[in-house]
Amino acid sequence: MGAQGEGIGGFQTDEEDGRIRHLLFSARGVLVDWNPRKALAGQYPQGVIDMVLDPRDEWGIWRYRTLMNLGWDEERALTDYESTHGPAVAWVFRLYLERFDLTITGMQPGMAELLDDLHNQGFTLWGLSNTTRSHARLAERKLETLGLLDGALISAEEHVQMPDSLFFQLALRRFGISPTQAVFVGDSPDQVEAAESCGIRSILFKGADHLREEILKLS
Repeated sequence: MGAQGEGIGGFQTDEEDGRIRHLLFSARGVLVDWNPRKALAGQYPQGVIDMVLDPRDEWGIWRYRTLMNLGWDEERALTDYESTHGPAVAWVFRLYLERFDLTITGMQPGMAELLDDLHNQGFTLWGLSNTTRSHARLAERKLETLGLLDGALISAEEHVQMPDSLFFQLALRRFGISPTQAVFVGDSPDQVEAAESCGIRSILFKGADHLREEILKLS
């Protein structure tokens, strides 16, 4: 990786010329197509699934997913969730976690091909993920293309997650890269804003074709 020469759209991959060499991707939403309903589909009536996955539930699954992404283990999250929702509903959450691999439905359309192109041109590719290490491994096992990443920063291991700017600062340090030679691709404006506050040029993901066009503009 990282050989000198012309890349996609004329990108230079010379480490010393200050041009783009490193591409950082928000894993879920940019690389990975993720659908949380797949874990519970066919296991419960739609109304139950809607209730359990309701983002308006202040102490619902999404609150505990955030806590897990910041370092809580599954049993701690399940126990605390049960204290509010009771054992029957907590069992739905447990089943969701046990069947989590089903939520990983594939790569985002066109991203496998684009990642392969970028890898072949000598770019270093990095993943940034609000998740746990176990869930990251599930994605790696299911999606061979993720093997093209040179490394990944996992929020549960750092106890901070996107869009906190500290997460992006840690990524630069862990990967040993300069923000002037990096581009971040995120799936939400707050992620993009946080990365840019750290001096990283950023692109809001709107699909693989759009991303390829945006990369060309930066050359």
